[in-house]
Formats: sequence, C-alpha cells, structure tokens
Amino acid sequence: MNWQQLLSSKRAGSKNPNTKPDRSEFEKDFDRIIFSLPFRRLQDKTQVFPLPEDDFVHNRLTHSLEVASVGRSLGKLAGEQILAKHKELSTDITASDFGAIVSAASLAHDVGNPPFGHSGENAISDFFKNKLAVDVLKEKLTQDEWADIINFEGNAQGFRLINQSLHGLKLTYATLGAFTKYPRQSLIENKEKGRVSQKKFGFYQSEKNIFTELAIQLGLVAQSDQPVWARHPLAFLVEAADDICYHIIDLEDGCTLGLVSLEESVELLKPIIGEKFDAEKFNKKKSQHEKLGTMRAMAINELISQTVKVFVENETEILNGSFDKSLTSLIESAEAMRNIQALSIERIYRAQVVLEKEIAGFEVIEGLLSALVNAVYSFTYEKSSNRDQTLMRSLPKEVTVYLMPDNLYHNLRVILDFVSGMTDSHALTMYRKLKGMSLPSW
Repeated sequence: MNWQQLLSSKRAGSKNPNTKPDRSEFEKDFDRIIFSLPFRRLQDKTQVFPLPEDDFVHNRLTHSLEVASVGRSLGKLAGEQILAKHKELSTDITASDFGAIVSAASLAHDVGNPPFGHSGENAISDFFKNKLAVDVLKEKLTQDEWADIINFEGNAQGFRLINQSLHGLKLTYATLGAFTKYPRQSLIENKEKGRVSQKKFGFYQSEKNIFTELAIQLGLVAQSDQPVWARHPLAFLVEAADDICYHIIDLEDGCTLGLVSLEESVELLKPIIGEKFDAEKFNKKKSQHEKLGTMRAMAINELISQTVKVFVENETEILNGSFDKSLTSLIESAEAMRNIQALSIERIYRAQVVLEKEIAGFEVIEGLLSALVNAVYSFTYEKSSNRDQTLMRSLPKEVTVYLMPDNLYHNLRVILDFVSGMTDSHALTMYRKLKGMSLPSW
C-alpha cells in the first residue's frame, strides 16, 4: 500500500471534485457526518450507563465527539512524521489531512450501533438464532446472507448507513477506508485469530461490492481469495482513539457515579501520566470533577504520544499488511490500560444498573423484532394477516418504501436498519405501543 493512493479524496460517483475548495474534502466528510441523522440519533443511545438525573455521564454522541478529537490529534501527529519521512508525497497532502481523515472516521465509528449499547447487538443476533427463526428463515437465505443476519455487527451496519444509495453520506475513499476496522465479510474460512482486523467484520453482503470497489481504489492488500483485506493504515489510529477514550472516560464516569473511588481512579491513571503527575498541584484542586478532569486530560495526552510512536515505528509493516495488532496493546502504558479494563469489567460494566439496562434491552429488542420480522416475512411472500398489514401501515414511509416483494434478505436488512437506528427512547416507546402498554393520544 502507498500513502498517495490511501489518502484518496475521491468520492464514489463524483466526477468533478472541486480543485479550489474552501474546505478540504476530508473536512467536508466531518461536516457531512456531524449533520447526518444517524449521528444525531447517538445523543439518545447508551454508551455504558443509562442517563442519570443528577450526574452527567457519556452517551454515544459525546463519546463519538471525544473520539474524533483524540483521532484528530493522533492523525495530525502521525502525519507530520510520515510526511517528514516520505518526501515524495504530493505537496497537496498535509498533516492536517491525516488528522481530518482520522477525525471524520472516528466521529462516525458508532453510527451503526443499535439502542441499548452492545447488549442491543447481542439481542438482535440472539433473536435470529432461536429455533423458530432458524426453521423459518435460514432455508430462504444464502449461507453468507444467513451469517450476516445471525451476527449483527455495528461496524458493518455503520458502513451500510454511510453508503446507502439515496441517503448515504458519499464520504471520500480515504475516510471510508479509515472507518473500516474489520475489512472482511461475516463468513470466512480459516480466520486468523492473531489478526485484530479479523476479530469482527466490516460489511454485509448488501455492501460487498461497494467495499470491493473501495479496496481497489485504495490499493488495500488482499489477504486471501476470500473477501478479506488488510486494514487501511489510518484505521489503526481510529481504533486507538476509541480505545483511549473508552478506557479513560468509562473510568471517569464510573468514578462520577460512585462505582469506583477517586483514590482508585487516581492510582490507575498515575502509571500512565508518570513523572508528569504532580501530587501537590493535584491536591490543590477543590472538586472531584476538577481532579478527574485534570487526570483524564493528562492521561489522554500521554496515550496519544505513545500511540503515535508505535504507529510510526511499525509503518513499514502496516503498509505491507503484515502488522495487525491493536496499537494500544503495544504502548508503554499497555499494562496500565489492561488494569483499567479489568477493574471496569468488574465494577462498571457489571454494575447492577448496567445489567438492568442490558436486560431491558434484550426484552425490548426481542419484542420489536418478533412483531416486525413476522410482518415483513408475511409481506415478502404476500401472506399478511390483518395484524401484520396494520403493523406495516404504521411504519414510517421511509421504511416501507424500500421493501421489495420476494427478497427476504433485503427486507430483513431494511427492518434491521429501522430497529438499529432507533434511539433508546424510541425503541422503548414503540415496544410499549406494540405490547398495548401505551396507547396514542391526541
């Protein structure tokens, strides 16, 4: 792979790019994402905690904004060193372009996530793995399509939303490449467990051709004769930005809600900050929020520096496709990050309030899919009952207009677009109406 091709500012279907833009094409990517409907919906989607009444904790939108900020710093700092090393690169490419690409891809990294956090993903997958769904649906889908349906993946859903034919964002090839952390389809043979890019998948069968064209345009390294490629190099920085934020910010939220003490949080962050930690100055801070904010900022700044160092050191292997590890697993603070993760799993992710949210998520998602999948199946094969017909009429036109007779996989994808695109509140409200627990009023 080569940087000139990897940093392509072309867009699929665009023939006449502006040669004298007021903003770079990558900055336009950022703006297109931030004004998009899928991004706006993140403000009412759970990150880890249900939103409390008295203390602020992060939702998917605030998390994504912070990941984008960290991503911009990672990209710009890495870009400065890459440009210094590769004098042959076009003078039109700047370090800010690297930062803008990583920032835009980071901003969009969660747009495909369903309501109720990761439990929402699991709930969708589990629904299609139950015996009734298997008996009715599996025989009507190809093997690859069935693998998509029983393994709902937020990354692949995000790629689908961004690339929809009518309402897609038409991002640059470079940003799309950086967005795709898992450049493979759902079902592959002989998955290489050591390759972090193969841990999940990044596109459904419905977008397979789109990603194949993207890989060709960017010159991504094919890993086999299957639809599997090496990552775009900047996808490693997008992943690192997410890793840095959720490790540090989830700990901060856990401390804010009293699940982890301030003293424990400080002891976990001190090894990352190292010699820059000044106990005297820290103790002069008056409030817990101020102390946490100072520690968080210093830790993130140090993690950015360490991550850029690892990225640049491994640039050659990243470009030839042989490097395939998480950057944050190789930094000097890797052990400190693992310690934060271990405590977060025990005290934060398994906290009672989080578990209760996940249980509710499973119930709501299952209830929605039970009604909607049955209705769309009946529509597909023109066997709708009165109940199914009424339910289909109640759906927004922007959903039903995309349904097609006799194309089950396509129709299931449309329904999953609808359900996964819901905010937490919308999903709960619709569930209550479907169950007769809440009636509409004028």
